[in-house]
Amino acid sequence: MAQHRTLNGTWRMKATTDSDWRKGQVPGSVFTDLLANAAMPDPFYRDNERMTLDLAAKDYVYERDFFVESNLLNSDRVVLICHGLDTLTHIFINGQWVADTDNMHRTWEFDVKELLCVGNNQIRFHFDSPLVFVQRANAKNSLWGVDEAVPGYAHIRKAHYMFGWDWGPQIPDSGIWREVELVGYRLARLADVRVHQTHQTQGVKLQVTVTAEEWHTAALRCRVSLTSPQGDVTAQECNLVAREGEVTFFIQQPQLWWPNGYGDQPLYSVQVELRSATEVLEQRVYFVGLRTLVVRREPDAWGESFTFVVNGLPIFAKGANYIPEDNLLGRRSRARTERLLQDAVAAHFNMVRVWGGGFYPDDDFYNLCDHLGLLVWQDFMFACAVYEWTDAFAANVHAEARDNLRRIRHHACLGLLCGNNEMEEGWVNWGFPKTARHRTDYLKFFEILLPEVSKQEAPDVFYWPSSPSSGGGFEVPNDPNRGDVHYWEVWHGLKPFTEYRKYFFRFCSEFGFQSFPAMATVNSFTEPMDRNIFSYVMEAHQKNQAANGKILYYLAQNFRYPKDLSNLVYVSQVLQAEAIRYGVEHWRRNLGRCMGSIYWQLNDCWPVASWSSIDSEGRWKALHYFARQFYAPLLISAEDEGGQVRFFASNDTRVAADGTLHWALRHRDGKEVQEGVSEFSVEALSALPFLSLDFASVLQERENLRTLYLEFAWQSGEAHGEGTVLFAPAKHFEFVDPELQWTVTEEQDQVVVEIRSHSLAKYVEVSLAETDAVWSDNYFDVTPGQARVISVMKSTLPEEMDLQEYRRQLRVRSLYDTY
Repeated sequence: MAQHRTLNGTWRMKATTDSDWRKGQVPGSVFTDLLANAAMPDPFYRDNERMTLDLAAKDYVYERDFFVESNLLNSDRVVLICHGLDTLTHIFINGQWVADTDNMHRTWEFDVKELLCVGNNQIRFHFDSPLVFVQRANAKNSLWGVDEAVPGYAHIRKAHYMFGWDWGPQIPDSGIWREVELVGYRLARLADVRVHQTHQTQGVKLQVTVTAEEWHTAALRCRVSLTSPQGDVTAQECNLVAREGEVTFFIQQPQLWWPNGYGDQPLYSVQVELRSATEVLEQRVYFVGLRTLVVRREPDAWGESFTFVVNGLPIFAKGANYIPEDNLLGRRSRARTERLLQDAVAAHFNMVRVWGGGFYPDDDFYNLCDHLGLLVWQDFMFACAVYEWTDAFAANVHAEARDNLRRIRHHACLGLLCGNNEMEEGWVNWGFPKTARHRTDYLKFFEILLPEVSKQEAPDVFYWPSSPSSGGGFEVPNDPNRGDVHYWEVWHGLKPFTEYRKYFFRFCSEFGFQSFPAMATVNSFTEPMDRNIFSYVMEAHQKNQAANGKILYYLAQNFRYPKDLSNLVYVSQVLQAEAIRYGVEHWRRNLGRCMGSIYWQLNDCWPVASWSSIDSEGRWKALHYFARQFYAPLLISAEDEGGQVRFFASNDTRVAADGTLHWALRHRDGKEVQEGVSEFSVEALSALPFLSLDFASVLQERENLRTLYLEFAWQSGEAHGEGTVLFAPAKHFEFVDPELQWTVTEEQDQVVVEIRSHSLAKYVEVSLAETDAVWSDNYFDVTPGQARVISVMKSTLPEEMDLQEYRRQLRVRSLYDTY
């Protein structure tokens, strides 16, 4: 069996200009280690970000001693495997040069047997400053990129967001960011393993193709064991001929893998052993979900469809864009990613888009998406830039694509490979310096070379040249009637929310609206004197130019000006939630024509005013609670215009749904003006309007516009929901004090809060003053005579909290309280 010797753990690190060594951790990063050693200020606090560029301009060294046993050196090959080096690295073992690296996204392997000795050894990594590199490279050859980033980031194969973005700071960290190990091989090793599935009427044929690399002529065999989700094991063996072998399993009554909301996510285990006549040489394990997945592009009455079809079912994609979870990569963890993705599933996501300006996520990310049923739209790591496609750069990127495709292609969650973020759109519609050579290089790489390597390494995964795109060739890349769209007229274009209803996109892969992070998050990076949205520090944590003013621009259209910063934060989040709800509900009403809503963005990488629905501390904004409602498998939504209201049923489930809607037109104090009941019936995977109401005559009296509201509640089996409609902007509605009352009780596994009001209370927020909590619902409306009951699981709260403490910390407010 191959021998693995980890080099993870405690290392020595320092800047090359320093004399004293500090303790470092691998995997980790330079800035994570400097923070741990109190050698730099917290870059997220106040305006400390500006200090990090001086530190990023330095070179750093990591080194450690390690012991090598004789049996490791008795291997035919001893390979140093670096799973992630960020980025410009010179590697030495026992004072002898091993290699230089220049790509953060690759896995680097070097045969180092001749450099090792039995006993003590030393390994050393010298990291050149990525900041100095891009500055020098760009001085020689200026390449266009986004304004918010350090110029020249396209010169280096390093996560672009580290150089800054319109939601992220300029903190270009470095270091050994993934595992490092020595592996000893005898006779041969596994070079490649491919798993291909063919779905037939009688079952699924699973082909496992194994390729070996060998150093001595030997009879090699491969044993492959297939374990079902229930633990039943089937094994087959084959001889390798010309270093290749293949086994085929036929699975009758296969258990299919489904995206979240459409079924379960059973996984089969595929264990591959490379064997000689006497021993197992190497072993790998893959987890595979059995499913078919195609992206359907067919002409139709509206243009051309763009639909993910899984196991024959058209899927309405619901989700958000995922960015790296931190600027300091040493703080990544499986637990942190798992919590974020579980929060996505809690809001009924079935897809996340991995945006192309970050890095290819860790294995844990894809494993979790497999288990949670989250389809992954995977960008290659190119975004918003012009690249210099030299032969060396192209070869480097080819190797990067190969490394990552071989790592992730077997995952059931992997739904689409996308060449880049917004570069085709940029070439057509953006005003940056353009040359014929760079334009030709773009087409050559993203529409010839990269799809070719994708077809070679991941032939079962759909390739899409850019996002947004209509299919490539610079042909109307943001066409609303085909392909995918990035729509930013609401927000960047200052269009009102109603603008969403003018468009029936086939698949909207970016749209968004900003808000401030939770007040507790604001407090974490500010001092009291900073807590004004136009202070220097607050604007330092807003990377979209003048966007704090843009939030106020939209707020002025919808709400009254809040009385203090805490309430402004709260109203900004409600504003964001309403904006995104407006778009999503519209597109879900047009299910079949539109088949995807992926908002920008799920998460943050630092504390910032941004488009995220979950802030950098993992705190849910109002938008994430709204997403739990507007992404629900069965959605009843109200479309209002000019006193007329139409109700729609949008059904993403695999079964038809029947239900009952109760509605009432009420005065703000709850007095009923009109009421009614309507039945609805909607087929599986479809949407339809089922009720129209006309209140124009009642609302002719201007006072009624500002004092009447529509309340509705619906039930379909166990699914249910409720909502309200105002006929005037909330800033003009004449709210009266709802005199909210609540009780807090304790059950075996949860804390329950019941809330009542004396008049309409909009966007009721429930929180704990000193404790983070995710509630079963939040930012909801409470109407007179109707109690709202919500809960929080005790397992998510500190163990020492008791009922008295819950009551002491509980805070409740509504929109009325912000004025």
